[in-house]
Amino acid sequence: MPTLTLKFKDNIIAEYPVKKGQSLTIGRLSDNQVVVENLAVSGHHAKLDSVGEGYLLTDLQSKNHTFVNSQMITSHWLKHGDVVTVGKHTLLFTDEEGAAKVPEGAAGDMDKTMVMDTSDHRQMVAKSSPSDSPAKGASSAMLSYLAGGEGEVPLDKKLFKIGKAATNDIVVGGLLMGQTAATISQRPNGFFIAFVGGRVKPKVNGEIVKDTVKLNDFDTIEIGSAKMQFLAGKSKK
Repeated sequence: MPTLTLKFKDNIIAEYPVKKGQSLTIGRLSDNQVVVENLAVSGHHAKLDSVGEGYLLTDLQSKNHTFVNSQMITSHWLKHGDVVTVGKHTLLFTDEEGAAKVPEGAAGDMDKTMVMDTSDHRQMVAKSSPSDSPAKGASSAMLSYLAGGEGEVPLDKKLFKIGKAATNDIVVGGLLMGQTAATISQRPNGFFIAFVGGRVKPKVNGEIVKDTVKLNDFDTIEIGSAKMQFLAGKSKK
């Protein structure tokens, strides 16, 4: 079973098994599954989700960022030996059995967060590759419900999840629906929908998505009882 080992310098503080289908939040506040007691860590700093056969780490818009192997990330599929840095603590991801699979095509006052300004932090930010950093302009792309829901849902994150688990961005029920059935990812060349797991596969314009499909403006997406139209929008400078 994959494990997160929380360390401060060379001292092991705690170990957290990561069960399949589980989500772990990482942060300073006591309602997190992984509590890191340091003022440089945001109240809810990052999140680790078991998605299909992989384990996806997502930064929760923390003030001091999340790093994997000294590279700043917004989201990252973890593999054995990855070192996650939050504040001044590290989390070692170990997967001796090789259970984690990275999907193809795919990374004092406890109510206030102290902004780090150490040389180590500045060096990690400076070394981070631009492709892993948040986009300069937010996208106005969205999903507009045609059936199974109402209104519009902005695609305002790098990775957007759909399935029956309550932790998904869009929750779609159904006995055969996967915990996370599909994801929509934002990449430099557009938005892509990918099948993750479960018996119900998404459809784009009536065609079953078996792996990954690039979305075009006004494409119709169906998954279970939900039917939505993809609206590409424009990047906001």
